[in-house]
Amino acid sequence: MKEPSIPLDETVRLKSLHSLRILDSVPEERFDRITRMAQRIFDVDICLVSLVATDRQWFKSKQGLDACETPRNISFCGHAILDEKAFVIEDTLIDQRFADNPLVTDEPRIRFYAGYPVHAPNGERIGTLCLIDPEPRSFSPRDEQTLRDFAALVDDELASSSKVNVDELTGIANRRGFTTVAEHLLPLCARNNLNVEVLFFDLDEFKELNDQFGHEAGDQALKLFAKTLLKSFRSADVVARLGGDEFVVMMASEKEFSQRALESLQERIKAAQPGLARKLKWSVGRVHFDKARHTSVDDLLADADKEMYANKSRKTSGDR
Repeated sequence: MKEPSIPLDETVRLKSLHSLRILDSVPEERFDRITRMAQRIFDVDICLVSLVATDRQWFKSKQGLDACETPRNISFCGHAILDEKAFVIEDTLIDQRFADNPLVTDEPRIRFYAGYPVHAPNGERIGTLCLIDPEPRSFSPRDEQTLRDFAALVDDELASSSKVNVDELTGIANRRGFTTVAEHLLPLCARNNLNVEVLFFDLDEFKELNDQFGHEAGDQALKLFAKTLLKSFRSADVVARLGGDEFVVMMASEKEFSQRALESLQERIKAAQPGLARKLKWSVGRVHFDKARHTSVDDLLADADKEMYANKSRKTSGDR
């Protein structure tokens, strides 16, 4: 087994890592969403955000693995942070550096590994976004680019405070957080021919609700709606409050899923708080991403916004 070398800039690298104060922190949805999506798109057993400290690699986000950390001297990610490119082992059993590694011979019995460095805001490589599977597999240049795109999402989250990207009232992503994620996900989904749909929500008669019952009731309605959106859609879908009483969901899925999710939203609202649910109504616009038509996130939101107002107008006129 070959242990990973120590980078020449190790002192600066470790200082950059520790300055983020992220080691041993609690799991966060903004990182878990990335690893869930990468795990699903690449169809691997394990996906991790691994941060390489002095003598261990610690997992800020993990899918398919129970361990919270492993020793650095047997880590694959310790090798991956040594260069600014994807580090890929298509079959560990035929690679002398890893064939007798404890992570290969024992659980999780790694046969395939692909990792791309993730960075502190100053550009230092502090860890990886990595894919692991118990079966050997090939990894194309296109796969490497997709992995790099996912790693860039992790970089964005490392560079941004949660207060900047999260709506303070509801705890879900705000407009900036949504845009940051969407700007990376749209080209990624386009390259992988994934169907992307955006749902734009606006609460009906929300001003009247505030005027009649007060702003506290309005805040409760916004928090209930955000919470129920999270429950009605999948954990890998991007849910955000754009501002005021406007919300948005972006998903990569089969076309029928959004309708089922909308039906679930309606039922969950009624079950969660019947009194408030009678007052909490909404209009929604649904738009499928068209790379020829939508050249930016703003284009996609603008189309979804138009569809939402069309839906609201139909309800106002009595044509449901």
